[in-house]
Amino acid sequence: MRVYFGTCGIGLGHVGRCAPIARRLQKQGYEVLFSTYDEGFSLASRLGFPCRKAPNVGFVVKPDGAVDFRQTTVNPGPFIGSIRVLEQVVYELMVLRSFKPRVVVSDSRVSTILGAKTLRLPVVTVLNQFKITIPATKRLVRLARLTDTGALALIGRVWTLSDLVLIPDFPLPYTISAGNLRIPRRYSKKVSLTGPFLETRPRDLPSQDELREKLFPGSRKLVFAPISGPVKEKGYLTELLLRSLPGLSEAYDIVLSLGNSGMKSPLIAENEHFQVYHWIEDRFSYLKACDLVLSRAGHGTISQAIAYGKPMVLVPTPNHTEQMQNARRVEDMGLALVLEQSQITPGSLRSTIEQVAEDPGFAKRAQEAQRRIGGYDGISKALEAIDRYLLGSRESAHGLPEADQPTSYQLAESP
Repeated sequence: MRVYFGTCGIGLGHVGRCAPIARRLQKQGYEVLFSTYDEGFSLASRLGFPCRKAPNVGFVVKPDGAVDFRQTTVNPGPFIGSIRVLEQVVYELMVLRSFKPRVVVSDSRVSTILGAKTLRLPVVTVLNQFKITIPATKRLVRLARLTDTGALALIGRVWTLSDLVLIPDFPLPYTISAGNLRIPRRYSKKVSLTGPFLETRPRDLPSQDELREKLFPGSRKLVFAPISGPVKEKGYLTELLLRSLPGLSEAYDIVLSLGNSGMKSPLIAENEHFQVYHWIEDRFSYLKACDLVLSRAGHGTISQAIAYGKPMVLVPTPNHTEQMQNARRVEDMGLALVLEQSQITPGSLRSTIEQVAEDPGFAKRAQEAQRRIGGYDGISKALEAIDRYLLGSRESAHGLPEADQPTSYQLAESP
């Protein structure tokens, strides 16, 4: 039997979180196929999955990596009405008809949902942002109002065409995407919080001390900086960090990963306390070995850091509303400090890292969060949902048993 994964190709996170599910399905004897684009296509191909390259859809990005909403919505046009999205739907229909899957998994792909439902195929959607919003700054407030009731708002309704929506997030009070999950109550029964899709869980690895001795021997605190996201969004931040972090290595050991998938060799070795890599294959070992995570505010990286009990310094992509809300949410939990990209200097970066690294309260709260959410296994929940459709069982319209449905109603809007 066959399972089709249509994933957003912007950055590596969407393919990255679906990959462990696909691997488990392959081990069970199922055939899988990915449809994606851009960085997602490169990663899926490198991981060895059968893959089809869909037409690109993305954001217009400014030189500093900030999302340019004005240009994105004007050229090539609103998302749902753009010719590229229509091309994606046509493409998905073509590939779905050829592959003939039993079940379809969409990770943040509108076109995959529309194509699958046109062919009357069951769809399980993976999602951590129900409604796309634009920051209501003075310059963008009119655009925000228009799109909030127009094309972008429509996307939120498309998700509900799915048979089931899985949110790889934690239950309250540790829900990262709470600000992005304003789900109308009438749809909430389709939605389940599963916990993140962690291919490697903390308990699967040696102790922190053992990993530290193996990966980066030393007595200093270790800062792990896995920089992720689309190439254009992370380029400016990478330059800032390459200028600012070497000075910080006087006090801390630092590992910086530039997130360039497919390039495994070290890029820079400034000194014995500062290592820079194009790509780190075994990121979970470094995550467990470190004392603090410095990163963008992507949902995947944040959820992994919480699962591993690590406090954070977060630098959200400018104008990226999902990352901005994620970052503030985790800061409110007391698990991180937020540093705006425009405020980064060697001094401000050092001060912010010191506040998190030297205040034992951050580590204590991070470890408490890890203890409280440690039982959530998102991969098992996702596989259970997919298996029900693969086996042709419709006993549960929502894919998961009633007892396993966390408090989705607490995130819902009024009807």
